[in-house]
Amino acid sequence: MPLVRQIPSGGLSAPTTDWPLLAEDAAIPASGPVLVPLAAWLAEADTLKSRPDTGVWLAAGDDPAALGTLPPVVAIRFAAFTDGRGYSQARMLRDRLGFTGELRAVGDVLIDQVRFLARSGFDAFQVAGGTDLARFAAALDHFSVVYQTAADRLTPAAVLRHASQRSAAE
Repeated sequence: MPLVRQIPSGGLSAPTTDWPLLAEDAAIPASGPVLVPLAAWLAEADTLKSRPDTGVWLAAGDDPAALGTLPPVVAIRFAAFTDGRGYSQARMLRDRLGFTGELRAVGDVLIDQVRFLARSGFDAFQVAGGTDLARFAAALDHFSVVYQTAADRLTPAAVLRHASQRSAAE
């Protein structure tokens, strides 16, 4: 499945080849980009944390705080689009743990969810083959107003309204 990244100025990058997600029972390759499961990262942390081409993938029940040293890339695997734990993991990584690397949503990722994934801190998305990327990109900008703060740091409507009222009164 291809990977697209959110571009800070708006839109998405062209699809690129994604780093493979290593199976939980697979051996870690000596080189080359790979995303290892959390258990492998913890077991081999001393070796893996120095590799710039190695990231970690988290399953729904994994605790992001267990990572210790943060890798350059973290992928959160959505086994089903109905499981929302990945949103909480993303917020924990961005807000509590200060993760500034690439945060990928992989697995069962739908166009309908992309805006909410981005608000939670995801900046890269694994998309199914045949996905309409124009629709996917448009979904990122579907809403022009937000009601609460989130990882994307957009200004909430109440703050905008208050500033507008204050400037009108002056």
